[in-house]
Order: sequence, then C-alpha cells, then structure tokens
Amino acid sequence: MSSREIADLVEARHNDVVATIDRLFEKGLLRSPRKTHREATGGRPVEVYDLIERDTHLVVAGYSDEHRARVIDRWQELEGRVVAHLQVPTNFADALRLAAEQVEKNQQLQQVIERQAPKIAAIKRLAAASGAICITDAAKHLQLQPSKLFDWLEQHRWIYRRKGSRRWIAYQPRITAGLMKHKVTDLKPDPETGLDRAAFDVLVTPKGLSRLAELQAEGSM
Repeated sequence: MSSREIADLVEARHNDVVATIDRLFEKGLLRSPRKTHREATGGRPVEVYDLIERDTHLVVAGYSDEHRARVIDRWQELEGRVVAHLQVPTNFADALRLAAEQVEKNQQLQQVIERQAPKIAAIKRLAAASGAICITDAAKHLQLQPSKLFDWLEQHRWIYRRKGSRRWIAYQPRITAGLMKHKVTDLKPDPETGLDRAAFDVLVTPKGLSRLAELQAEGSM
C-alpha cells in the first residue's frame, strides 16, 4: 500500500505520513524496501513509499480505531484481488514453465548483484579512507552528476534548504543515523549587531557514501 493511500485512508497530510515512515525506518522497525517512486499530483511530483501490510499497520498504530479499520478493510480488498488473479499452474508443464521463469529472474538478479559488488566494495574502501566529504565529491565517487545527487538527496529527505537561504542543511534523522554531518566554519561577527556568525556545510559521512552506493546498486537512484 502506498503512503499516499495511507494518508487518504487516515485523513492525514501525506507529509506527516512520510515523516512517520522515515522515523520508523530510522528505528529499524520497518521491513519494506526503503525506496520511493514519484507520483504526479497536478503540481510538483511527490515521493511515495510502498509498504508491506505489516509495516502499514505500524505506521497507522497511532491513529483512531476508525482509521485503522479502514486500512484493514483496504488490505482485505487488495488481498482478494490478488487471490482472484493469482496464476496457479493447472498441469505439470505449466508448473515447470513457471519454475523456469523464476529461476531465470533469480539468475538475472544475481548477475546484477555480482556486477555491482566490486564497485560497492571500492566505494566503501574509499569512503573509509577519506572521511566525510562534500556532496559534489560524493557524486564524483558515485559517478553521478552533482545536480542529480543534490536533487535525489532533497527528494528523499536527506537535505533541505531553509526558506530564503541557499545553504543546504542535513535532516536530523540522517545526522543521527550517521549518514550526514555538518562542518561548522566561524565567520566574522555581524557588522551591524556584532554577534558571532557561523556557516554550516553539509557533508556525506563514510557510512552515508556506502549507503548511497548500495542504493545506487539496487537501482534506487
């Protein structure tokens, strides 16, 4: 079930549902893949999660009985559709064909993993040796255009900008998880007020770079 559908069922803002999902992911409580897809909304596309049934119930645990009942009813409806369209082999030949197709899919997936493994290992070694780096350098290691990585990090709630500011800031959950950090640079005091000032530069940690490499290998970037 998508996070947008969850928001509709519990009558909540989608951003609030996504924030709950991110919090549960940071705690390691969700088992769904931590990747999103874009959905058009008539305005700016939004990032949407797809969750398994177990994780959906965790996300809506804090809502009212009526809202949770709606989610349960919706899951039963979806499961009924799956059962109705489930392809069941009717003879031995069909069973062999389906088994062969599954083996082929598994082999293709394994080949992708094996091709990406050396790159991931190299990035992890590089990350461990270089320490925290700026996002532009992280993009170079990942062989991505910096603008693409900045866009992805913003869309997936790793970084954001305050209104009216050009500086990027890391989301606190990403800092807590050890994926991002801030480099603080002291500036000259404000000429009008005399108050001390500081600049914050957002950096990707070795753990963060390794995680980005894994997401890239999974096709999530």
